[in-house]
Amino acid sequence: MAESSSSLPPLCEKISYKNYFLRTVDLTILGLLFSLLLHRVLLMKQRDNVWAVAFLCESFFTFVWLIITCIKWNPAEYKPYPDRLDERVQDLPSVDMFLTTADPVREPPILVVNTVLSLLGVDYPANKLACYVSDDGCSPLTYFSLKEASKFAKIWVPFCKKYNVRVRAPFRYFLNRPTVTESSEFSKDWDMMKREYEKLCRKVEDATGDSHWLDADDDFEAFSNTKPNDHSNIVKVVWENKGGVGDEKEVPHFVYISREKRPKYFHNYKAGAMNVLVRVSGLMTNAPYMLNVDCDMYVNEADVVRQAMCIFLQNSILNSNNCAFVQYPQDFYDSNADELAVLQSYLGRGIAGIQGSLCAGSGCFLSRRVMYGISLDDLEDDGSLSSVATRNYLAEKNLAREFGNSKEMVTSVVNALQRKPNPQHSSLTDSLEAAEEVGHCHYENQTSWGKTIGWLYGSTTEDVHTSLGIHSRGWTSSFISPDPPAFLGAMPSGGPEAMLQQRRWAAGMLEILFSKRSQSPSSCIVYCLPIVYSTTLPYFPR
Repeated sequence: MAESSSSLPPLCEKISYKNYFLRTVDLTILGLLFSLLLHRVLLMKQRDNVWAVAFLCESFFTFVWLIITCIKWNPAEYKPYPDRLDERVQDLPSVDMFLTTADPVREPPILVVNTVLSLLGVDYPANKLACYVSDDGCSPLTYFSLKEASKFAKIWVPFCKKYNVRVRAPFRYFLNRPTVTESSEFSKDWDMMKREYEKLCRKVEDATGDSHWLDADDDFEAFSNTKPNDHSNIVKVVWENKGGVGDEKEVPHFVYISREKRPKYFHNYKAGAMNVLVRVSGLMTNAPYMLNVDCDMYVNEADVVRQAMCIFLQNSILNSNNCAFVQYPQDFYDSNADELAVLQSYLGRGIAGIQGSLCAGSGCFLSRRVMYGISLDDLEDDGSLSSVATRNYLAEKNLAREFGNSKEMVTSVVNALQRKPNPQHSSLTDSLEAAEEVGHCHYENQTSWGKTIGWLYGSTTEDVHTSLGIHSRGWTSSFISPDPPAFLGAMPSGGPEAMLQQRRWAAGMLEILFSKRSQSPSSCIVYCLPIVYSTTLPYFPR
């Protein structure tokens, strides 16, 4: 940090959205609901059973409205100033970016490729970034597409940075041709990039119908005789960044992972894949911050990483290291997401004004140390581990029991907790053997992964479950809703897909609510009930 940082303007500020008119409306409606309930109670003896049923339904609606009113009472969000970052911070922290996919049919490889390209092209030093793709379907087609995407990225990333392209997902960027006022050099480069992207699309499309390339390349030998639910662990370095600091033509590290799966093992869905990503990235790059993105949520704002770092680094400047994660809203480029947008606008900012937003599973930056299970009470004023925490966390026998029996993993955890520089190896390929070890399906046996460390198990909505666990340890979180949106995706087109997604959300929330490891009943009700309510009803109160 610069010595005069205290005299410089802040990297971010908290904005409160108090609306006294809406507060008055909410309280008026709440008063009318209580008056209706009182009327029902006073005339209960004079009415039949239908009256009692109406009373119960109206009581439930009143309770839901009360909870929603409490959550919406003091909405807030953070506004970052990434343009101030360079004058406040001398050395930006590293970030590991995670992307998960599981089915090359439901999640077409070209969609995954575009999300990956948008991540690789963000406006951040390439030597400070690493992109990890988890393929739970163990698809050679997905791996082939990612290899081709890596080749295209070597010209796409420099093009985006040279011309300051905002939308860095090619399938959205090439929808509209640039205006004729642009320079001739830009027009030529634009035409060339579009041709190259069309070649990439054709390669992926041709590979979908013809798998001759599997036998032509020894790199695909690991995919022979594999099934989505029965295969060995596969970790491959698609591209390793060996360029210098500030090289605009460099591309971040790029790693492919398909964790081991066996029919006799329960794999804990997406949470299990995310924990493998945490471990593998810890051995390879061990960045202090992590970003997780769904495969269909591309980066729509090139400054997204710098925006999130404004929150984390401002906390460090003020010696207030209580922010565990930064959440962006899930925005969509299609017309099927109006209801979810209203939900996030009202409840997202509302929850952010209490203790902090929930993790939404995508578009979330997290602190690696927090994901390793430490509490806010374990830290000293300067953000370092207290003596008690040091004894608890840095004793190797404890770490081996908590994090698994990999010595390299233990060393990685120690480095992350003590903020020591990484990577441990001179090259990513040097850590492949250790990375494959922590991806085995039996590695988590008799450890704390999924219980108190990493992404928590026990719910299909692992994102909310994990963020509740983080908040219960004293941490807060931040909510950023920039304009234009930082991430954009596509909602299910409707019908069975949309119903299946809503059912999964609602079931996951109920699993958390009744979990034996859940937090206090009040916090579970405050966080879970409105989301269950909003995902099970076709209309959300505006």
